[in-house]
Amino acid sequence: MDTKLNENELVKKYRPLATAAGVGSMLGSGIIIGLSTTLAVWQDGLQLSNSQAGTISGVLTLMIGFGSLFGGRIAEHVGLIKTFNRINLFYGFGTLICVFSTNFAMLVVGIGIAGITSGIDLPVSLAVISRDAPDKSVNNKLVSYTQIFWQLGTFVSSVAAFIVSKVSGAMGARIVFGVLTVIAFFAWLWRLESPTFKKFHALGNEYWAKMDLENKDESKANNASVINVLFHQGKGKYMKFFIMIISYYCLWNLLANTWGQFGTFMLRKANASQSLATGAGLVISFCVMGVIAFFSKVCSNNKSRMSSFIVGAIITFASFILLGFFGTAVIGIILAQFSYQVGASLAGEAMYKVWTQESFPMGVRSSIQGIVNGTSRLLCALFAIVTPSLVMPGRIITTMWVFSVVVIIYAIIGVVMGRTQKKYGIDAE
Repeated sequence: MDTKLNENELVKKYRPLATAAGVGSMLGSGIIIGLSTTLAVWQDGLQLSNSQAGTISGVLTLMIGFGSLFGGRIAEHVGLIKTFNRINLFYGFGTLICVFSTNFAMLVVGIGIAGITSGIDLPVSLAVISRDAPDKSVNNKLVSYTQIFWQLGTFVSSVAAFIVSKVSGAMGARIVFGVLTVIAFFAWLWRLESPTFKKFHALGNEYWAKMDLENKDESKANNASVINVLFHQGKGKYMKFFIMIISYYCLWNLLANTWGQFGTFMLRKANASQSLATGAGLVISFCVMGVIAFFSKVCSNNKSRMSSFIVGAIITFASFILLGFFGTAVIGIILAQFSYQVGASLAGEAMYKVWTQESFPMGVRSSIQGIVNGTSRLLCALFAIVTPSLVMPGRIITTMWVFSVVVIIYAIIGVVMGRTQKKYGIDAE
């Protein structure tokens, strides 16, 4: 590892790797938003029934969850770098099948392939960054930097869907998925052929080989299974971290999934026009990318990171209080959406990613990240069945007051997580 450069120079040097990993996050959010914004178009263009349309959406969520759960194990057998280099090729095949779909079966197959590969990519990409980054502080900044691309994927898919919204038949949806296909093939070739990445991977190999020789206990932890790490190593600290992280992320993601899938739905039920509902979402997504960029600057320092987390949790809490007071008013929903997105950028998914990467041995990080992400996705898929009824005008006020309590619970878990890391010496300087 190169220790001659200062931290900012190292972050700049390794940022292309984080960008290539971030493109995977971009494809992950892109397929979710791409399908949600074009599902009605697919339904009309392919003459699908309501149950078939619902099945397609369910297949995507389930396959993302399945890929996340088993992505780490797949990478262990195939090889972390091989999986990182090639997974986007298969994603591209999936979206390409969608582009040329002429019936329900073809679309389900394409969506399923794209879903499972995007689920695999997230934990694998973060594990590659963690493996190749020269130190923990640089790793934290690079991991949080990838969150910008998740937001960018949401923005790009929304813009593409908005642009082609007037195209007749299923052609508009095919264009959106065609854009995702091009990005996926580009990411595959970039990861596979970049000489810079090959150099980073080689340096990572040298570093971890040296660590294995110098620290046999750490080497044993890095090569252990998830079961061994959680139940037999670290005198219980890894299990504590796992319980707190999975509890935090499942609670957080239930709320995030509500906004992500039903934010526009809530506005439409409040009698907002389609252009206002989608336009507000685009503006908010663009603004939030700046907040995520700010978080990536402060996340390497535990004290600054936790301060940002607390501020973010307070802003998130305020978003649900706003809806509790404003109820079904369009302006209230838009303000609440903006407040939520800002708060979630400081106290949200980026925190769970950083916690996971710095709290567990390198050899099990992708597996644990996948277990947490996959479990959360499956819970969200189940919760989505009842979410539409919970955000209808007659129930939305009560729902938002309940959600505000959920924010308090996961914020407390987050604070305890930060203190537990400090107790065990996992505290970025």
